[in-house]
This record gives sequence, C-alpha cells and structure tokens, in this order.
Amino acid sequence: MMPIRDVVIFPYMMTPFVVGRESSVRALEEAMSGDKKIFLATQHDASIDEPKPDEIYSVGTVVNIVQSLKLPDGNIKVLVEGVERAKVVSVADDEGFFRAVVRTVSYKVEPGPQLDVLISRVTSLFEQYVKLSQNLNYENMIAAIRVDDPGKLSDTVGANLQLTIEEKQELLEIFDPIDRLTRVAEMLDIEIEKLNVDRTIQGRVKRQMEKAQKEYYLNEKIKAIQKELGRGEKSEIDELKKRIETAGMTKDALDKAMAELKRLENMPPMSAESTVSRNYLDWLLAVPWKKRSKEIRDLKYAEQVLEADHYGLEKIKERILEFLAVRRLVKTPKGSILCFVGPPGVGKTSLGMSIAKATGRKFVRMSLGGVRDEAEIRGHRRTYIGALPGQIVQMMKKAGTRNPVFMLDEVDKMSMDFRGDPSAALLEVLDPEQNYMFVDHYLDVEYDLSQVFFIATANVLHTIPPALQDRMETIRLSGYTELEKMEIAKRFLVRKQMEATGLTKDQVEFADSGLNALIQYYTREAGVRNLEREIGNICRKVARQVVNAQSGKDKKPVAKADINGDKVSQLLGPWKFRDLIAEKKNEVGAAVGLAWTEVGGQILSVECTLMEGKGKLTITGKLGEVMQESAQAAMSYIRSRAHTLGLPRDFYRNLDVHLHIPEGAIPKDGPSAGITIATTIASALTRIPVRGDIAMTGEITLRGKVLPIGGLKEKLMAAHRHGILEAVMPRENEMDLPDIPEAIKQTMQLHFVDSMDQVLKLALERELVALPLPPEAEVQQPVAVGETRPH
Repeated sequence: MMPIRDVVIFPYMMTPFVVGRESSVRALEEAMSGDKKIFLATQHDASIDEPKPDEIYSVGTVVNIVQSLKLPDGNIKVLVEGVERAKVVSVADDEGFFRAVVRTVSYKVEPGPQLDVLISRVTSLFEQYVKLSQNLNYENMIAAIRVDDPGKLSDTVGANLQLTIEEKQELLEIFDPIDRLTRVAEMLDIEIEKLNVDRTIQGRVKRQMEKAQKEYYLNEKIKAIQKELGRGEKSEIDELKKRIETAGMTKDALDKAMAELKRLENMPPMSAESTVSRNYLDWLLAVPWKKRSKEIRDLKYAEQVLEADHYGLEKIKERILEFLAVRRLVKTPKGSILCFVGPPGVGKTSLGMSIAKATGRKFVRMSLGGVRDEAEIRGHRRTYIGALPGQIVQMMKKAGTRNPVFMLDEVDKMSMDFRGDPSAALLEVLDPEQNYMFVDHYLDVEYDLSQVFFIATANVLHTIPPALQDRMETIRLSGYTELEKMEIAKRFLVRKQMEATGLTKDQVEFADSGLNALIQYYTREAGVRNLEREIGNICRKVARQVVNAQSGKDKKPVAKADINGDKVSQLLGPWKFRDLIAEKKNEVGAAVGLAWTEVGGQILSVECTLMEGKGKLTITGKLGEVMQESAQAAMSYIRSRAHTLGLPRDFYRNLDVHLHIPEGAIPKDGPSAGITIATTIASALTRIPVRGDIAMTGEITLRGKVLPIGGLKEKLMAAHRHGILEAVMPRENEMDLPDIPEAIKQTMQLHFVDSMDQVLKLALERELVALPLPPEAEVQQPVAVGETRPH
C-alpha cells in the first residue's frame, strides 16, 4: 500500500505521478519485485509527509504498475493503470512501508431500459461538458465513453471532471455502479452550469476588452495621424493649457484648473470621468475672468438714451445719471444694486435694457419667478450626474464680460421648499461686501461679481425677505397719469404696433381723442400693457380692412383710418369701464375712498344703510381684521360725537348699521379707509348726502384725529384716472407732495386735514347742525390720553 496526495486514482485510468517519499519508494520496489500490483489510497491532508493509517482514506484503487523510471534526483516517475476499487481491512507497517489487506467488491448489473436511459443521459451530459471545457480533447473523450459498462463509464467520466479531491473520493467510495452513475449525472449538471456561467462572463469580458482595444487602437491611430500632420500627440491638452494660462484666472482658480488638466491628461480619453473633467474645464474657461465692456461715461449721451426709450420716470433717470457721474470720478467703484418696485407694465424690465444701452454694457436677464431651488443660484456639486453651474455663472458666461447689467426679474416671486431657499443664496450675490468672492458649487472657486450692475425688479416688497431688501437700494415706480400714458402711446406704443401689423402712416392715424378714449374707457391700469394690447387690437382690425380692400377686383385705394373716439367705439365695441363721476350723484350713506393695490391705486366705494334693531354694527365686503377695526373705531367716534352731528345720545339703541364695501369677492384690508367709513356712517345717520366728486383717504382714531397713510401717489393717480378732481388726505402726508406728478397737482384740488370735523365739513353736502349738549352729558365726552377728569 502506498499513500498518495492531491490525486484520486480511478479504475480504468492511466495516471503518471512521481514517487519521492522513502516509504513510498520501498513500497513501489516491493511491488515491482512481485506481481507489480499496489494499492493506492489518498491521504486526508496533503501537507503531511509521513501519514499514519488513520490519516489515509480507507477506500482506494488496486493498480498495475505499467512503467517506472528512476530520475537523477532519486525520485521515481511511475505510470499506473487502475484495476478495481477496494476497501482496507487492515494495515501493517512492514520494514518501512505499509502492507494492507483489502477487500474488493464486484456488482452484477442487470441490463434494462432504466439503465439505458441513465447511460444515455450521462453520455449526453459529458458531451456537453467536453464541448464547454477547454481542457479536454473532444474526440478522445467521446471515444473513451463509448462503453456499455455503467461502472467503467462512471469511473471514466468522474476521472475527467474538474472536481475537488473530496468530491472525487466520494465517487470512488460508491461501489454500486448505478448509484455511482446517478451521482456522476448530478455532478455533470452542476459542472455544466458552472461552465455556462464562466462562458457568459468570459464573453462579456472579451467584448469589453475588444471594445477597449478598439478604442485604444483608434486613439493611437488618431495620434499617429495628428503627428503626421504636425499637430503633435498632445495638441488638445496643450491647447487647453495655453487657454488656461491666458484666461486671466485668479491664483486659486488657476491652480484648480491646472490640477484638473493634469488629471484629464492621465485619464483614458473615452472614460466617463474624462468627460466630466473636460466639461468642468470648459466652464472654467467660458466664464469671463478679465474681459470687460468699455463703459460709456458720457452723461449727456446716457440722458439722451433714457429720454428716447422712456417717458417720465424722472427719479429713476436721476439715479442712473448719478451712478454714471460717480463712475467718472471713482476709478474702481463697487457695483450698484438697485431694486425697481412698481405695478406691472410700468417699464421696469425695459428700463434695465436702457441702462445697459446708456452705459455701453452687456445686458443679461434672469427670471426668478417660481424659482424654489437654491441650486438654481449656486449650481450643483460635480459629484452629481449632469451637474451644471447655477444661473448666475451661466448668465455671466452668456454676457461674456465681467461688468454686465444683470437683471434679476420678479425677485418677489421666489419661494422655498426642501431643496433650499434661493432668496438666502441671493444674499451673497447682492452684497457688495461679499460678492467679490462668490462661490458657485460647480466651479468651486471664488468668482468676482463686484463689477456687475445688479438690478432687481418686483411688484411688491412685503414678500421679499428683510435681509434681502436691506442689500438693495429700492426705487419705486408708480403708475402713469393719463397725460403720461397719452405721451407714451404717441411716442412708442402706436409706432411699435403699426410696425408689428405692417401698417404705414398713410393707412392709419391715431387722434388724441381716440387714445384718450382707449385710456379712459377701455383700460384701467397703472402701467400701459393693456393700452398696448388695445392699440394692437385696433391695428389688426384696420390691417384686415386694408387687406380686404386690396384683394377686391377693383382694388380701390384704401382711405386712411382716422382713429378718433367714435372710431374706437366702432372697432372695440362698448366701453369696458365707465367714468364713475359722470354717472355718480351726491348720495346719502355712500362715499368714495382711495386704496393701494399691487397693480397701483384704485378707488373704493363705501356704502352704509340703517335698519331697525338694537345697535348692532354689521360689516361686509370681505374685509380684513385691520379694516374691520377701523370701522369699529369710526362707529365709536360717531357715537361719542352724536351731539355734534345733531343726533340724540341714544340714537344707536334702536338702529342697526350695515356697512358694505362692494366687489365682495376681492379681499380688502388696511386702516386708510377709516375717514371714508366714518363719513359714510355720519351721512347715513344725519341724512346729509356725501359729495360724489370728492375722494378721501386717512386713518381715524377714537378722538377723531386723522393719521397719515402710505401709497399717496398711487391713490391720487387712481382718483385722477377716474375723473375725481378733489381729494381729502391727512395733513402729515403733505410732505409727499414733491412725489406727486405736476399734472395731478395742477388739475386736482388737494385738502390736507388734521381731524374728522374738517373731513365732514369738506365731504358733506351741507354743514352739520349740532344739538345743544345737556349738562349731564359732559362726562360722556372722550378723554384725551394724559388728561384727567375734575374731581
């Protein structure tokens, strides 16, 4: 008996191996001197040089020694042929080698259909295995398994499978040929599955390698062609390096760009990472680092441009000319940040374009309406797929210069969600102390925005965070008066719409009466957008008439369309808005107030009626809390001054007062309707009509004082627009007169008052007749703050 390692010998198998251990050599020599038969059994652990009997498997193979050859190093190379499997009965150590008594077992297999199917299946599976395996010769293997003996078939297949020593030993220990053949079939299934998986993986790897080799080959070919053309192998990298060095970047940006270029140079050209690096370098180079627009600092030219593009807006023009004057005196001034606030259609956006034209700068516009992602301002980090710089950097690239006019449109319509607050990101952009080192998440280097002229536009201020408002110089653009609208229509709108519709001066002409009708009866707005639409509407109708006349058979020349007031009514139909004063009379319990809205000023009709009741005050018209409190304060004032109004002291005990402000679907709020509400209630109680040609605005206190209000300019323009030529307002608002257009001050009569008594004198049709005050009623008079009653 000779123990062997790392191999299992099967019957019918010719196997060569080398014998080197002393005990094994002795056993081999003993066998060679006899019948050349030896029992080979595999040891459990191949690392043990001198195994004991219990460290050797008990089942092995009896073999014939076919050939032996002694090698120069003392080892013997042996070729053996397996004869039959045997199991050890006993083992003895005989003069330095093992001598074993073994028992062989012979099984007689009965032929039958089941055996034939099993043999056929194993044969078929082994053929598949040989085809998939690259280590076996197909023809030799197929010839070897053309046998009918199931035992020989199972041993031949088992010996040629790529199995572990333990799995082969398991097969060797199965003496029943049918059981052994069944186990071989199971192992074949598993091995074929493994080979299929390996083949799939190898195919995939091969395709990837072929693709990489193809790309490498083509790249090398391109390099060779470029070299042949004299461009050099690294022309693209060299070109990028040259562009980076001449871009005028800051030191940090230059270092980052050079590091990224070095990374790009070491990457495979077709890798995804190289595309990311190349895009990053392209963005770094696309942003203007040193290029500037040459500024026009001629104040006269700037004034001419502003006057040619816009009518009115004197305050804005003054501020822009001041800015240009500072630019002439200071060589490196900080960038200005303005915020134009005003109703829609007054020319905020177009004014930004005029500023760019007047200063000779590039103009870019970014709309912030609906923006709710902070990344829109600062960009995404490069770790994200498809990352891009923010809109600030993108617009700077579009401008191509370091000092454009940058308009942030609709800054009041930003919102925020889980992705961040864009208004907070704008704090850095719009702060002259910080924006010289603005950092975009994508570029990840400091970029100087201090030379940019930022202009923000908004309709209202209350939706802009206070911190953001603090960084901007706010300039309010109020609505236009009717005279200003007339001039704007003549100078700009009519010409623009005639060009848009292809009409000439010989085909249409707008008379002043026609434009006046459009302004008064077809539009009611602070700006001129609707006016422009209506002018365009008329131009399209005239254009249709011209085309119809020209397409007729006789083709008569078309008479010039003179657009006067009557013609406007024919073309546009009935008036959309009526002149309220023309149809309004002096009425009891009805007064005209003035209100401020996001789109400019509006007039406010206030009505009051009395009913039998118990002194209840009902307020309707979708009024806010502040306005309801103003109504309560007005009612308390009326009750406290009943004798002055000629009313009995207990008038309210048998009356209910219903106060209503029409257009009930529109929310209304604010304290400025206080004196209007008080006047309306006083008129209803005294039965004295309120003048219909006077409007009023002001907050009322319980003592009848009239407090100042805001938005006076817009409110007076609304009154003027509706044909109201007299207005009452608080005395403290007299300081706002310089902001009121001259046209309004010349055509309207403005009354500034301190108390409610003055309001009633002006607003009511006739003076009030006071009742004599009973002696006991003196204690009912309101006490001023800080005063005390006599003891």
